Amino acid sequence: MDYEEFNYQSVATREAQVSAAFPALMRKVYVWMSLALVITGLTAYMVATSESLLTLIYSNRAVMWIMIGVELAIVIGVSAAINKLSLPVATLLFVLYSVINGALLSSIFLIYTTSSIATVFFITAGTFAAMSIYGYTTKTDLTSMGKLLMMAVIGLIIATVVNLFMKSSGLEMIISYAGVLIFVGLTAYDTQKIKEMCLQAPDASETMQKYALLGALSLYLDFINLFIYLLRIFGRRE
Repeated sequence: MDYEEFNYQSVATREAQVSAAFPALMRKVYVWMSLALVITGLTAYMVATSESLLTLIYSNRAVMWIMIGVELAIVIGVSAAINKLSLPVATLLFVLYSVINGALLSSIFLIYTTSSIATVFFITAGTFAAMSIYGYTTKTDLTSMGKLLMMAVIGLIIATVVNLFMKSSGLEMIISYAGVLIFVGLTAYDTQKIKEMCLQAPDASETMQKYALLGALSLYLDFINLFIYLLRIFGRRE
């Protein structure tokens, strides 16, 4: 993410020079992330209760792969071109990503019981909140841990692709537990980096709000991935 480019000072120095825009930007990060989660959840439920939409998405592999491709394009495009995009356009793309992701996640309502989905959601919310608070309050620099976790994400993706062919339930469970640990750590890491960025923000201009939007996207992805891996472990199937 582009907020990695900020030149971070020591924690003590940053907190002694808190930007007046800091509270507003941090609030925007969590509001945008929360709204994206609501949009994703509502979209997933609406698609799951529509036979025609389920048929459109899951009976045609081309449609599903196009949706996944659009998701990847949005994440890469917004991250790479955030300085060229206007705030309304970047926000619209974030909303579009949330909708597409919700449509793709609609299958969980067909696989798992509604009660277990709700239970895992609250487990995820509690875990996410605890790690986000840790990342926000800790004086320890999590940069080194973050770099290791990003490498671990690559390994997780490779293992997931391999298991598409192996179809090993044992490997799937290992991947799920590893995914939980990785995204628990990334939640703390991303929170700290977002806080550091907002602490140094000279104002709450459109440019800084776009960086805050990128931060919201990072935390949204952490939450969604954490939820998916926890659901694979604790979810009860229909």
